[in-house]
Amino acid sequence: MTELEQSYSWCRDVARKRAKNFYYSFILLSREQKNAMCAIYAFMRYCDDLSDEAGATRAAIEQWRAALTEALAGRFDGHEMWPAFSDSVTKFKIPHEYFYAMIEGVMSDLEPRRASTFAELYGYCYKVASVVGLTIIHIFGFDNPKALELAEKCGIAFQLTNILRDVREDAVAGRQYLPEEDLERFGVGAEDFLNGNHSEGFVRLMAFEAARARSYYDASWPLVQLVHARSRSSLWALITIYSRLLDRIRKSNYDVLSRRISLPNWEKGLIVMRAVIR
Repeated sequence: MTELEQSYSWCRDVARKRAKNFYYSFILLSREQKNAMCAIYAFMRYCDDLSDEAGATRAAIEQWRAALTEALAGRFDGHEMWPAFSDSVTKFKIPHEYFYAMIEGVMSDLEPRRASTFAELYGYCYKVASVVGLTIIHIFGFDNPKALELAEKCGIAFQLTNILRDVREDAVAGRQYLPEEDLERFGVGAEDFLNGNHSEGFVRLMAFEAARARSYYDASWPLVQLVHARSRSSLWALITIYSRLLDRIRKSNYDVLSRRISLPNWEKGLIVMRAVIR
């Protein structure tokens, strides 16, 4: 097995074990596309781990940024991911700027954060999620530049869904992504997240934010028809899985302070089957 084959095998293993929502859509792609998605996911996963693990430091992320620059120039530092990552970026002509934006996004999570306005939150969501959408549509393939705008909106929808699901977990870690302006509007304090205060104000806040996320899903659905035909079933499945997660959060009456809401594997499997039938 060549170094490149070993690298792709390593990335596939990472994606299979850790990409709980993304991986279901990967299986609908061609082998070349699936390999590339796994390589990009492995990069994103490592970025997230650098900011989430205990003892995370700015120096470690700066070192990762330097390794990225070297890898994009074809020079690898020994990490198993780089050969596959570099090959995928080159093969699908993915702009390098997206990867640096991802690193900036995760670096901002090193410090306790509070978003004051939705505009501030949008900027964060762009760096950690929209650039993911902008990256993977190069793997899906597209011709209409409108796809770039819709991929950005799709990433916002996904990240808002993640934020709603993880609101208490993030609070424990010193992160409050929901905008202060919205908390004030609904009479909710940051301590309510930590105390599990499932108040009427909290429910109204969550409903407001869920409606905002839904508006971004609605705006991004046309993206499915803008990617190349061979990729549409995969993108449809991916958006449907995340959209269904938002539905599940809403149907629980936003019971996210006492448990982590997720989509069961059987439901994800049914979505993939529906995507194939479509």
